[in-house]
Amino acid sequence: MKTFITAISVLVIMSLAGAVHAESASGAPEGWPEPMMGEMTFGSFMVERLEYGHSDEGETKTWDIQGWYGTDKHKLWLKSEGEGPLNGSLESAEVQLLYSRMVSPFFDLQLGVRHDVKPAPERTFAVLGLQGLAPYRFETDAAFYASEDGDLSFRGELEYEWLFTQKLILQPRLEFTLSADEVPEYGIGTGLVDTEFGLRLRYEIRREFAPYIGVSWTKQYGDTADFSRQAGESRSVTTFVAGVRFWF
Repeated sequence: MKTFITAISVLVIMSLAGAVHAESASGAPEGWPEPMMGEMTFGSFMVERLEYGHSDEGETKTWDIQGWYGTDKHKLWLKSEGEGPLNGSLESAEVQLLYSRMVSPFFDLQLGVRHDVKPAPERTFAVLGLQGLAPYRFETDAAFYASEDGDLSFRGELEYEWLFTQKLILQPRLEFTLSADEVPEYGIGTGLVDTEFGLRLRYEIRREFAPYIGVSWTKQYGDTADFSRQAGESRSVTTFVAGVRFWF
């Protein structure tokens, strides 16, 4: 199973990179402008999700942020995400520090570390990932993780934007996790661990600031679902969300 998950992770990352390179000799789709390749440094910081959630399980808080600084070719990334009960302790919280190298005009190869503050006990992972804009304008973030104990996993995220108007935008989002190892102390089984599919409708008051509403469906599978059932937790949850997205 570990070899199988590892092979899938590597193939996904390689295929995404290959698909982007295949667009043209330079990597840019026909008709698209070539990216700037200068050495000027600049940066960006985005709060992708800062949201409140309501489900049959109760009220929740969630954040998903990332920022970077560097040149077109070389960047330093900081990422963080987490969630938990609205008025309780966090159930999950992680921070990633990554170096990225542009491997095509629309994709960066990322290498670094991830540290999970929650759930306890804390864990640290090595990270190898690929992030960027896939063909047909799918925002993609795929990463392979190896923990300090040798546990291997893979997480993929896909996002797309449908513009009803220049300000009203519907964003479907899919996230899934695969694990090559069973880690009972964290409630993780082998194979497909979980999926999350969400729809968020935002209104851009300004391009840099947009409130949104939406719904998210989360489901666990296999041994992971069994661990949750044994702990008295739900294996499938529908959550209605509201939040803000902003960047600078």
